[in-house]
Amino acid sequence: MYTIGQVVDMTGFGHDTLRYYEKIELLKPQRKKPGGARVFSDDDLQLLSGVKCLKRLGLSLEEIKTFTSTKRCVTEHSSMHDGDEAVLRDRIVLLTDNLVRMETQRRELDELIDQTKNNIRLYNELLDGTP
Repeated sequence: MYTIGQVVDMTGFGHDTLRYYEKIELLKPQRKKPGGARVFSDDDLQLLSGVKCLKRLGLSLEEIKTFTSTKRCVTEHSSMHDGDEAVLRDRIVLLTDNLVRMETQRRELDELIDQTKNNIRLYNELLDGTP
């Protein structure tokens, strides 16, 4: 078991973030008696590692909650269990929707990059005195 301070050090998530994740029920640490301090398990650390990865993919916290709600970690080395097919289908939909958003963002960013390059070219031409 780990204290909130240890989890902050190990994961890079801040105290407030961990408390917020608990508030929205993404994370459910145990409460230690008698002071009621949070204690975190290895499973909590594994969940936080997954959360960090899913955040990097651009998923919202609500999407991450949906993704992690099954408490099932499915990897290339996993064997299929009852209910995994539905879990995987749900995750495919979630990730596909996210991929569409990311591709749209990339196209928009590519347009901004092109516009910025054109502005730089124009400004250099104006400085050089060439039309």
